[in-house]
Amino acid sequence: MTITELRDKRANLWKSMTAFLDTRTGSDGVLSAEDDASYAKMEKDFDALTNEIKRMERKEALEAEMNKPVGTPITEKPMKAADDEEKTGRASKAYNKSFWNAMRQKNIRPEIANALQEGTDSEGGYLVPDEFEHTLVEALESENIFRTLAHVIQTASGDRKIPVVATKGTASWVDEEGSITESDDSFTQVSIGAYKLGTLIKVSNELLNDSVFNLEQYISKEFARRIGSKEEDAFFNGDGSGKPVGIFNGTGGAQVGVTAGSASAITADEVIDLFYSLGAPYRKNAVWVVNDATVKAIRKLKDGNGNYLWQPALTSGTPDTLLGRPVKTSSYVPTIASGAKVIAFGDFSYYWIADRQGRVFKKLSELYAATDQTGFVATQRVDGKLILPEAIKVLQMKA
Repeated sequence: MTITELRDKRANLWKSMTAFLDTRTGSDGVLSAEDDASYAKMEKDFDALTNEIKRMERKEALEAEMNKPVGTPITEKPMKAADDEEKTGRASKAYNKSFWNAMRQKNIRPEIANALQEGTDSEGGYLVPDEFEHTLVEALESENIFRTLAHVIQTASGDRKIPVVATKGTASWVDEEGSITESDDSFTQVSIGAYKLGTLIKVSNELLNDSVFNLEQYISKEFARRIGSKEEDAFFNGDGSGKPVGIFNGTGGAQVGVTAGSASAITADEVIDLFYSLGAPYRKNAVWVVNDATVKAIRKLKDGNGNYLWQPALTSGTPDTLLGRPVKTSSYVPTIASGAKVIAFGDFSYYWIADRQGRVFKKLSELYAATDQTGFVATQRVDGKLILPEAIKVLQMKA
């Protein structure tokens, strides 16, 4: 079955589910035990179709990647030096080659050490080559949905002060020849620093010395998976103690737009209230972010006209929508529970992520020598803060 057929099948199943709820829900708004079991079966089938569509989309993406040409077309005139040779510093071909030779070899030769001088970190590691850092950033984004939504900046050193308009001035009507009333804007500052995040990988020396083993690709993806998941958790739930301040944190996080009337259930009115609790200028670029488990509860909600708030995506590359705005899911958003903040809605570009360039690798040749392994440590410094708390609103369950 093709992915288009699967999407059509899912859309038809969704219509059947909505019709089932419309016709089988009693006057008290509750399904009978038998009907509830039937609907749960349809939900299970719907989730299975959704997962299969996602799997096939990943497969299509991988096939597209594999079908890319393995060679680079010749675009230069014969005997003309390639652009790589003209690059300097950590972007040069020589630095990139020396870096990965240093990662593979137990004893670094003098010529390699000399080539890496300009990228030596104060703690003994090496700054990663520019091209590899770009690869790692791309991998981080694929592992971390927050980076695809937030505003990412690079800082060289020290704290970065971000000016924010606290209050805005106003205009006033003036009589002819009358004086204009002063009305100044007031400013405040948000400081973004850098917290250290690190991870360690051990690789057997047999695998390391195998020329078939793609060390660059393995380290890039594994470091990205580990660092990306840890970052995303902090951007949602961090308390600012040794880590960034997350949007769900009570201090410095997003504003509570709606408090649910129940500790275990969400109503359609509460979702609509959350939508309109966000200022109109922020709604045009706003997205919903919820846990997968919360989507199941939202699917059954209707507006005052009997229309379902949640709508499944029918085409590739488009997200599901809720009240016309895209829905993103993350396992780090809390699930429905007493006092939990379970839905975030807003313009996430007002959450700023500051990356301190660049990321550092350190090779540990002797620490794991007894087990014939080599360790690799990756560290990066990053911070994140919501610059305007009003730009994101959250729904909090009743305590």
